[in-house]
Amino acid sequence: MKRKLGKAFYWKEDVVTLAKLLIGKVLVSAIDNTYCSGIITETEAYNGINDKASHAYGGRRTTRTEIMYAIGGCAYVYLCYGIHSLFNVVTGKADQPQAILIRAIQPLEGIDLMEKRRKMKSTTRNFSNGPGKVSEAMGIHFSHSGISLFGQLIWIEDRGLNIEEHNIKGTPRIGVDYAAEDALLPWRFVLKEEV
Repeated sequence: MKRKLGKAFYWKEDVVTLAKLLIGKVLVSAIDNTYCSGIITETEAYNGINDKASHAYGGRRTTRTEIMYAIGGCAYVYLCYGIHSLFNVVTGKADQPQAILIRAIQPLEGIDLMEKRRKMKSTTRNFSNGPGKVSEAMGIHFSHSGISLFGQLIWIEDRGLNIEEHNIKGTPRIGVDYAAEDALLPWRFVLKEEV
């Protein structure tokens, strides 16, 4: 069963719950007439203007972050360290800038192409276990920021994988030490074992 996630999923207002619900869903890209997919195994939630780790903390609005203020169901892809494109899912209502960073996937389809993009000969354990690696493998670029996840370029599917609650571990987010007490929030979700 393949079912593209619809508006009802992305428009939910609890970004932390959604970050957990994305574990076991399948990220799909059809960029440059190619097709790749991978099971989402790690996410991080960013809860808008009240979250010190969020790019939108305090209501900050820039050319880069404006897409976070859109209604849920679009991509927020930003450049990190001038090198890595990091893919986020915008969720919630308009003007409530919530986003979920996709941190890791388990490759499913189009693996040969993913290996070529990653310049690797095989999918090792560390092949797609970081957000920059995910985007590189899937062909996602920061120029894709703002595209709809209801279209035909990048989307997420529910394929009926049943991930039980005890198989998802919540931990503090990575690389957000600047966020003071918010750095300790357990809003990073990791699938304990590959499916």
